[in-house]
Amino acid sequence: MSTPLLTIEPGALSLASLRRIWRDGIPLALAPESVAAMDASAAIVQAIIRKGDPAYGINTGFGKLAQTRIPDEDLALLQRNLILSHSVGVGAPLEPRIARLVMALKIGSLARGYSGIRASVVEALLAMYNAGLVPHIPEKGSVGASGDLAPLAHLTLALIGEGRILHRGQWLPANEALDHAGLRPVTLAAKEGLALINGTQVSTALALHGLFLAEHLFHAAVLAGAMSVDAAKGSDAPFDPRVHEVRGQPGQIRTARMYRSLLAGSTIRQSHLSDDNKVQDPYSLRCQPQVMGAVLDLMEQSARTLLAEANAVTDNPLVFPSRDGRPAEVISGGNFHAEPVAFAADTLALAIAEIGGLSERRVALLIDTTISGLPPFLVPEAGLNSGFMIAHVTAAALASENKSLAHPGSVDSLPTSANQEDHVSMATFSARRLADMARNTAHIVGIELLCAAQGIDFHAPLRTSEPLRALHQAIRQEIPFYREDRLLAPDIETIGGHVLEGRYTVNPPDLLGP
Repeated sequence: MSTPLLTIEPGALSLASLRRIWRDGIPLALAPESVAAMDASAAIVQAIIRKGDPAYGINTGFGKLAQTRIPDEDLALLQRNLILSHSVGVGAPLEPRIARLVMALKIGSLARGYSGIRASVVEALLAMYNAGLVPHIPEKGSVGASGDLAPLAHLTLALIGEGRILHRGQWLPANEALDHAGLRPVTLAAKEGLALINGTQVSTALALHGLFLAEHLFHAAVLAGAMSVDAAKGSDAPFDPRVHEVRGQPGQIRTARMYRSLLAGSTIRQSHLSDDNKVQDPYSLRCQPQVMGAVLDLMEQSARTLLAEANAVTDNPLVFPSRDGRPAEVISGGNFHAEPVAFAADTLALAIAEIGGLSERRVALLIDTTISGLPPFLVPEAGLNSGFMIAHVTAAALASENKSLAHPGSVDSLPTSANQEDHVSMATFSARRLADMARNTAHIVGIELLCAAQGIDFHAPLRTSEPLRALHQAIRQEIPFYREDRLLAPDIETIGGHVLEGRYTVNPPDLLGP
């Protein structure tokens, strides 16, 4: 059975489609109307060349060299030189699922037909994607304006048969990898190199990667938080819908509903409904809807921005066909400036840090017998055994690291290109650091899941709710009860990895919509 294709309708990629590209590498196809639109804009570029009018990036130099006119016979060489000179990225290559997103976003942007690039060039990039070829795109070297120049140049380098490509798990010279896939290098025409390297696709792909990981973290943290409520014999009264309706925050209302559903039917809760000597639970239990609901609102806000950017035309200059009596024009603008992406990424950083920060507080609560009522450090013979004492230290270290990483990258700017590009977004770093933060938070939440599962065990024969019992059983199938000190690091890696992979989910699974 053949794998179904995802057709890229210009400007209409959905969040669900982007997830499938990121997660599964689903094959792509171009909508037929996009081919005509691209070729029409390429024809406008050729008309400008024939007429001899100067147009930035078509028959001029770039950046500070925009006043330098390039002879017609050198225009193809100009584009090749542009790619070679801009391929200056450093660091590890983007992981394949991020590189796939970059390619798909670039294809979708160019397919809208405002970039002056031939459809055949975009189809060559599409063929690379569908062949499973992953260009070597170094993760560092972009300031997020004028677009993600260096990383996108490395993408284009592979397209023209230079640089390296990952083919069936092996890095090969690009021309060799293309040949193995039955593809040929592309020779770029006027404007095409600039169209390929100018844009926000790398920073957007990195931010979407962070967004999708944040969804996984949110799911797991809500589950862990609900289980911690039962483990600490906390109250479900703070999740009463009336409390949240009178405040009116949408994320808070949605999140409180999740906690109510997860805790419903717990016999642990039933056991302390009366004669409970606790007046109020600590904030890390009681205020979960308020905190996690605010996190959800931030994630939704970031998702809206990133979805718009994923469908945007962000290169420069832009080629507009004749319309409504106006002639065709090439207009220089600034859509390559990735400030919206930087702000969205910085917002996601706050959300990811706060998920981990709240989870760390619940770990601290669970190991403290004076608050949780559980055995000290969640181990039967504390003293002889240290239990989860130092697991909490790890959680604290990771939460503290995230505080530094959450500092907004968008507040920084360094002028580039001899002060022609005098304000930049730093969106690429803002987005790239989200993966590190997500890994930190996944391990914090993983530690909480282990602690909460341990706490539930101490309440036997009382049972937690059905959904939390299923989660507890899934953990116990891999990780046995912590009866005495043993090597705990592999358990943390296992459960933290499951959190990052999105193995633990609450309904609805797609928090941010399709």
